[in-house]
Amino acid sequence: MDYSYESEQTKFMREFLEKNPQVPDKRLEARDIWWDKKLNKEEQKRFKESTVPHRPYAYFSDFSKKNKE
Repeated sequence: MDYSYESEQTKFMREFLEKNPQVPDKRLEARDIWWDKKLNKEEQKRFKESTVPHRPYAYFSDFSKKNKE
C-alpha cells in the first residue's frame, strides 16, 4: 500500500516554505515580541494585589439598596 496522499494545504505550505526559507525565522522573531517573555514575579504580585474585587453579578444594581428603600 502506498500512502503518498498529501493534502492541498500541506502541499501549499511545503512549497511556500521552500520558496520562502526566511519565514520560520520571522515567525520565531514575531513570537518573541508577544509570547516568550520573562515574568517579573514582584510585578505580577503587585498586579494581583491591586485588583478590585468584582461584584458577583454585574448586570443589575445592588439589590440590598432597593430592599432598604
